[in-house]
Amino acid sequence: MRFKNVLLSILGGGVLAFGLYNVHSISGVTEGGALGLTLLLNHWLHISPAWSGLVINFACYAFGFRTLGAAFLLWSALSAGSFSAFYAVFEHFPRIWPELAELPLLAAFLGAIFVGVGVGLCVRSGGAPTGDDALAMSLSRRFHIPIERVYLLTDLTVLALSLSYLPLKGIACSVLTVTLSSKLIGIIQRYKT
Repeated sequence: MRFKNVLLSILGGGVLAFGLYNVHSISGVTEGGALGLTLLLNHWLHISPAWSGLVINFACYAFGFRTLGAAFLLWSALSAGSFSAFYAVFEHFPRIWPELAELPLLAAFLGAIFVGVGVGLCVRSGGAPTGDDALAMSLSRRFHIPIERVYLLTDLTVLALSLSYLPLKGIACSVLTVTLSSKLIGIIQRYKT
């Protein structure tokens, strides 16, 4: 394992966890991808996100393994493990910006920065902290499409379906955050050092 990639995976997981804990979890700005799909399935079919998330993430990582190989799983385990460990630590502290619950537009911008940078660092190292990241990396590689377009397509699809139960204002902020975060992920993935 290269030290630089280990550092990127750990740092990316930490940045992502910080943003999800301090911004997304209190703002009402939802996500697309696997997380948004689990919420949609829970609302309409009453399938617990604990089960649907497990199945969806497993399928995405399996597809990633087939497309990207065994090293992908190693880097993904480090990225996902770092995310979980950091999130568990952050849960022991009060949220830094509780007022973001009343400022969804600001939360959308801040959330996009943390998700974009965190996931971007993990993807740059070769790993996926969540299942939808694995799916985006795999589809990008398989179809030779820039990763930010894959993220945007999958996120917007789930958000469009989420209009069936979420208010338009919340979806609009979510569209903003996934558009910005997907762009940041692509920039960080391709950044030449």
